[in-house]
Amino acid sequence: QVHLVESGGGLVQAGGSLRLSCAASGLTFSDYAMGWFRQAPGKEREFVAAISWSGGSTYYGDSLKGRFTISRDNAKNTVYLQMNSLKPEDTAVYDCAAQFSRFYYSDYDEYDYWGQGTQVTVSS
Repeated sequence: QVHLVESGGGLVQAGGSLRLSCAASGLTFSDYAMGWFRQAPGKEREFVAAISWSGGSTYYGDSLKGRFTISRDNAKNTVYLQMNSLKPEDTAVYDCAAQFSRFYYSDYDEYDYWGQGTQVTVSS
């Protein structure tokens, strides 16, 4: 059974940083592209970042590149999201997702597995 477990969320002041982790089990991690999405209360789900199987290709949502960095460690079956210069509008539940053998990186419905999410709250 596949599990994606996010961690690293929490409360941070504006301008601060957080590093989210998503640990995967029950799958061959290196066969899966990985993505991060977020959803704030009352708003639509938003694509944050995605990374290809080897980590050679990365993509970011509009205006996030430069503040957020996605990376992966296939030896640890883990994908990371480093978030710097956080803003109150970054407050959301952040969810990681895994996509097998293709890379429709910004389409949430194209992912095969999803985690439960981790809350990130940025105070002003």
